[in-house]
Amino acid sequence: MALKTATSGMWMTDDCKKSFMEMKWKKVHRYVVYKIEEKSRKVTVDKVGAAGESYDDLAASLPGDDCRYAVFDFDYVTVDNCRMSKIFFITWSPEASRIREKMMYATSKSGLRRVLDGVHYELQATDPTEMGFDKIQDRAK
Repeated sequence: MALKTATSGMWMTDDCKKSFMEMKWKKVHRYVVYKIEEKSRKVTVDKVGAAGESYDDLAASLPGDDCRYAVFDFDYVTVDNCRMSKIFFITWSPEASRIREKMMYATSKSGLRRVLDGVHYELQATDPTEMGFDKIQDRAK
């Protein structure tokens, strides 16, 4: 069974929400990368990062010429020595990607965001400097 987003007509596979929930609740994934299959008009899971992977691994897994969505589970310790976790939703639209693809990802984003309940922060990037680890740290604190 797949979920349909109201705004774009895109379908999302069950794995989209399942992998997100495994990341959010079971902590078995550090990140999940999603892509749109243009012909089938489905949002699918492109890559899942194991719990031991880092933000650099996520950044390295994003293509230089294709758009993607990603969610990242950022763990940190507060000044009061409390362990916290914040989930980031990242829209990756590099300059080298096609205009049609950028538009498709822009119009489908809100539907996917509604399905992925529990995202704390959103980040949009067109090159790696716009989604550096320092940006994640600054937003989480």
